[in-house]
Amino acid sequence: MPRSVALLAYGGLLPFLVLAPASLVDPQHASLWSDALFAYGAVILTFVGALHWGFAMTLPDLSASRRTRCFAWSVVPALLAWSAFLFSPILASVLLVTGFLTHYWQDRFLVAASHLPAWYLPLRFRLTTVACICLTAGASAAAW
Repeated sequence: MPRSVALLAYGGLLPFLVLAPASLVDPQHASLWSDALFAYGAVILTFVGALHWGFAMTLPDLSASRRTRCFAWSVVPALLAWSAFLFSPILASVLLVTGFLTHYWQDRFLVAASHLPAWYLPLRFRLTTVACICLTAGASAAAW
């Protein structure tokens, strides 16, 4: 994996890694920390959804049907992320975590159908895992 990719990808986890523990250790402001965590999670879920739009436009080895599925799927994470703002912290967390896990599942199909770098899927797995754990922790803190 290129160093710049690693720095940017893992650096993007910093808000998750700061906001989730803050929501757990600062019960007086847990709601504020959790809201910030869910907002960041929604932004990132929208970003990862857009990856599939970019792949659909640029990967020459995709079939026409796979390309169409990538375009269609790419908007679903943004819709899930937006709808998370309409619900309680627990439901928002469930929607966001479901979005991240489903997106990883979609990434697995895309990798099988194309020639993405070997580091892409392991990276997405690690990023998805950390985001989901942090969002779940934030929901727990907000529920207290």
